[in-house]
Amino acid sequence: MAGKFFDEWQVGERIAHEIRRTVTETDNLLFSTMTHNPQPLHLDAHAASQSEFGQILVNGTFTFALMVGLSVGDTTLGTLVANLGYDKLLHPKPTFIGDTLRAETEVVEKRESKSRPGSGIVTFKHHLLNQRDETVCECLRMALIKGGAA
Repeated sequence: MAGKFFDEWQVGERIAHEIRRTVTETDNLLFSTMTHNPQPLHLDAHAASQSEFGQILVNGTFTFALMVGLSVGDTTLGTLVANLGYDKLLHPKPTFIGDTLRAETEVVEKRESKSRPGSGIVTFKHHLLNQRDETVCECLRMALIKGGAA
């Protein structure tokens, strides 16, 4: 499924992304070690069991990256010039190993690029929800998108 060009997006448009992902212990372990994050809450089952959560918490930057990744096929695949930034990143609820996550996106702003005629900036609001329909991550993503299919 390809992303959309700038001209095709409408403010208020919503997408429920079909791909879901169950987070595994290996996902969390590899991501935490690849990014040199030694936080015991992510890596040490005993230490995590002594926390208020009682279990390992999934690395928040993995959760964020997964949310964006789940959205790419429906939003920017093949049409992205560059991601310009992320804002208002929140983790309202924790993510645990075994949670199954899904993403939803809303277009909240759209404007033509001043430096790239024909292209434009689309601001997406992404939400990542677990199997209990709790939001575990959300953010705004500003993406520079190519103009029409020309």
